[in-house]
Amino acid sequence: QVQLAESGGGLVQAGGSLRLSCAASGRTLSHGAMAWFRQSPGKGREFVSAITWLGGRVYYADSVKGRFTITKDNFKNTLTLQMNSLKPESTAIYYCASTPAREIFTTEKKYDHWGQGTQVTVSS
Repeated sequence: QVQLAESGGGLVQAGGSLRLSCAASGRTLSHGAMAWFRQSPGKGREFVSAITWLGGRVYYADSVKGRFTITKDNFKNTLTLQMNSLKPESTAIYYCASTPAREIFTTEKKYDHWGQGTQVTVSS
């Protein structure tokens, strides 16, 4: 089993930055790829970004491209999401997820393990 725990959420003004982290434990050798999703009130879970665990290939949703950066630390088993130039529409609960498949998916059903989420609120 893989356990994921997000941290780093909070309240920030529009234009500000936040750095989210996701600590992975358990059978982390099964990581093929990890991703960040977010869910705003009344909406479904939305893909944000993903990275392959070995090759480091990355992919971003168009809405965050150029503002968010996903990185990983294989030794610390940590996934991060640096979020810059935040907008009020970025307000959501952010989740990290993992899949043993060594490819990037943008649909949540492809990911097997999920964290509990961390709240990000961007004020205007």
